Amino acid sequence: IYAGSTRPVGRRVIEEGHRRGLAVTGHLGNYAAQDAVADGIDSLEHIWSVFNFIIPPEAASQPDHRANLDLDNPKARALIAQLVEHKTVVDPTLVVFRNMIYLSDLEEFYDHPDNSHVPERLRSWWTGYRLRSNLQPATQDARRKEVQKYKDLTGILHRRGVPLMAGTDAPEPFVPPGYSMHQELGLLVESGLSPAAAIQAATINVARVLKQSDHLGSIEIGKLADLVILDADPTTDIHNTRKIHRVIRGGLLCDPAIILNSVSN
Repeated sequence: IYAGSTRPVGRRVIEEGHRRGLAVTGHLGNYAAQDAVADGIDSLEHIWSVFNFIIPPEAASQPDHRANLDLDNPKARALIAQLVEHKTVVDPTLVVFRNMIYLSDLEEFYDHPDNSHVPERLRSWWTGYRLRSNLQPATQDARRKEVQKYKDLTGILHRRGVPLMAGTDAPEPFVPPGYSMHQELGLLVESGLSPAAAIQAATINVARVLKQSDHLGSIEIGKLADLVILDADPTTDIHNTRKIHRVIRGGLLCDPAIILNSVSN
């Protein structure tokens, strides 16, 4: 369900999706999160689909209100409790907000080494986006605080028992496919998840939401052999997910160096 959908449309999509045994997720806008959760939506895409609906009317008119929002306000507490009650899953996609929407004027993001792996045509479009955005240095502090609020909210959701997924919204500007998942895992840990919980958000939690946990999401006899073998323990340092020794895809053992070379060529 995309941002422009209203409640009558969203409710009908949820009803029909569930009738067909499908999971229904939404990037919400006109359809309030409170209504979507009450109507039985399975998951919410982007932390905005929660954050945008916990802003009290009296706060919305204040300058930089998103950077200074009280995440323990009554509206926030009520929606989080509703998410917990309905077991609604949230996919924060923190990386797209950090890299594209607010901080694309900072070299550490727009010139991140991960971005060198995407095609030149895509990098050129990203650069055009950055220049058109014309973000001003004077607003950087407020934007950094706003992104921190998204991370804080993600941590609150996790601690309150809201299931989380790991997603990226690639290939939005400065969100490189594949590599941005490692960035997202790092952001989830920065938000308060343990490395193991972040990995679960990218594996078994996603498989459960998509009703694929009989085939994917964990290493068990009888499941599809889609996994990576690492050279270091990611539960002690989430950045170790980048230390990939081998990729196994559908039971095929693959050398990551060969895979990357074939993509770059």
